[in-house]
Amino acid sequence: MATYDFVFSGLGLKDWCNKDGTGSAGPVSMADLMAQSGGKEIPSPSLWDLPFPSMDALHEACAAFPKSRVLTKGLEQGFLEIKDNLSLVLDPLTQPLSWALSGTLSLFQETPWWLMIPLLLAVVMLVSRSVKLVGFVALSFALLSFINYYDYAIQTLAVIFVCAFLCVLVGVPIGIAMSRSDALQRTAIPVLDMLQTLPPFVYLIPLIFLFSVTEPKLYGIAIILYAIVPVVRLTDLGIRLVDKDVIEAADAFGMTNRQKLYKVEIPLALPNIMAGVNQTIMMSLAMVVIASLVSAPGLGVLVLRGIRNLELGVGLVSGLGIVLLAVILDRTTKLALARINAAQRD
Repeated sequence: MATYDFVFSGLGLKDWCNKDGTGSAGPVSMADLMAQSGGKEIPSPSLWDLPFPSMDALHEACAAFPKSRVLTKGLEQGFLEIKDNLSLVLDPLTQPLSWALSGTLSLFQETPWWLMIPLLLAVVMLVSRSVKLVGFVALSFALLSFINYYDYAIQTLAVIFVCAFLCVLVGVPIGIAMSRSDALQRTAIPVLDMLQTLPPFVYLIPLIFLFSVTEPKLYGIAIILYAIVPVVRLTDLGIRLVDKDVIEAADAFGMTNRQKLYKVEIPLALPNIMAGVNQTIMMSLAMVVIASLVSAPGLGVLVLRGIRNLELGVGLVSGLGIVLLAVILDRTTKLALARINAAQRD
């Protein structure tokens, strides 16, 4: 006797449960089978052991009641039915992302190291104005090159460059639009909450069905969706925190909305926007490692190889390389933010 037989009996649904001639799903435990074979009555479960009336527990009492697998299988079938139409729309829209990732990877890899490393050092010096940081970057790339990990590190940088740039390019306007409209903010916040709390691996599941694993846009979209949230949130927050007295002064001078945005609000919100850019870059780097499961190039490939083949040294050294890149990107953006804050105080 199933636990929840009384539910269907009380509702008068026994005929519905027996319409296929199977009745309840029958005993499933060895104890129940032994009790039946011995002619003993199966004891009712105590309140302490009473299972929650889930779909599967109700299915045990009534075979006509669907299992939980029916629900998940329905979702799968529904997705597969609209997959072709989604691909027809999304493929042309996302193809430029594949071109951008492939082109940037080719550019970074084909540029010789003796030109690429000085160029990176010049960019770090221009952004941070820190000789110590430039020295750290030079030492880090010398170490990665010495152990033959330069190609993997430069691939990781190329992917982060494209994805972080697109996150800023798309995220900042969304954040500005949210700061202008309370209704849009209320609509966008649940979506941003979902993107921020969804486990990283879950991003990959629908994308694998929509795009080929060999297409760069597969991991590019996953990285962008995962990393875009901070720059959107902090852009919205930064503009909303601009002093109202400053806005009133700008109105008194007859500034248009466009002038107020570019000459007052964005400059004053720039520290918050740069903090969002910093977090976006860090989250892009984290997702690049996970995206190596779907052919994302870079140091994440070595981490995955270390896990699959139990190569401890490869996993640890590639992890150290990721830490070095994270420190470089974090310190560079933070020093840039410090310079912006100092310029605003002056």
